[in-house]
Amino acid sequence: MSRLRALVALAALAVAGGLVAIIPSTAASAAACATPWQSSAVYTGGAQVSHSGRNYQARWWTQNEAPPGTTGVWQDLGACGGGSTPPPTGSCSHPNWVAGTWYAAGAIVRYTNGLYYIAEHDNPGYDPTISTWYWNPYSCNGTPPTSSPPPTNPGGFVVTEAQFNQMFPSRNSFYTYSGLVAALSAYPAFTKTGSATVQRQEAAAFLANVHHETGGLVHIVEQNTANYPHYCDSSQPYGCPAGQAAYYGRGPIQLSWNFNYNAAGNALGLPLLTNPWLVQNDAAVAWKTAIWYWMTQNGPGTMTAHHAMVNGAGFGETIRSINGSIECNGGNPAQVQSRVTRYQQFVGILGVPAGANLYC
Repeated sequence: MSRLRALVALAALAVAGGLVAIIPSTAASAAACATPWQSSAVYTGGAQVSHSGRNYQARWWTQNEAPPGTTGVWQDLGACGGGSTPPPTGSCSHPNWVAGTWYAAGAIVRYTNGLYYIAEHDNPGYDPTISTWYWNPYSCNGTPPTSSPPPTNPGGFVVTEAQFNQMFPSRNSFYTYSGLVAALSAYPAFTKTGSATVQRQEAAAFLANVHHETGGLVHIVEQNTANYPHYCDSSQPYGCPAGQAAYYGRGPIQLSWNFNYNAAGNALGLPLLTNPWLVQNDAAVAWKTAIWYWMTQNGPGTMTAHHAMVNGAGFGETIRSINGSIECNGGNPAQVQSRVTRYQQFVGILGVPAGANLYC
């Protein structure tokens, strides 16, 4: 009997006898594809998803970062689906990026620096090297390019992701914990100065004010659109190149006014004066602007909020640095109390005392 006929006979016998015959094959050896990755979904450590014909497993909590990602959160488990969608080959032939061209999520382009980027969200041609919300680095073998900088996490944040989620249970998905951690590198002294208690008090103070300014990290932009045209100080030599009504409040501390966008952009190396929309489109940029204000600006007060927390002036002075007489000195005691109450709640979550001088 020929080998082929023997296999056919064996298969027939197995079916007739109610047995399952397992015949090795290339297609059968590949893993089935897990549930497809979704940008709006929250994934915790151990969760498995499929993306572009490959399976991935989350190492920790993540949202909005498509596999393979750039932070190391996704572990590549290999090709899936019977090998019907092989991993990208070693050479790319994707089109050059063109500013102002509409790109749908999943589009791959070659940027002017010779590197490739994949669109994680639909966008009207934003610069791939500026907006990490819309673009991620891409290489033809499906892993982040070796020329990409490693993810930045300077020793970890004093607030864990679980504590952050406890503080902001109803937050907008735009305000990611990973975006906050990525922004820490802009000012290494932020929540890294003084004792462990002082570091946690500063983190609680920052996040309490952020909670107040954004309704619990719900609002990305200022809600009163009637105010939008008022934030252009035309006496500044650089004017308002993005438009009269382009400098409204955005981000965790609601950055506003053209001079603040100009100063923040200069400090952070970002084109915020000409493209203020970056603050509402890129989570890391949004967090960086908030930390910039916290670390460098007195506002209507006499010291930065960072100085107030690490040098014993107290939480009340952070309120003064943000809103001054609008709230302090009896200006709006209910608003002050709202911030203080939130601060007391957050230091409780972090396990440290609130300290003195809570009011302004």
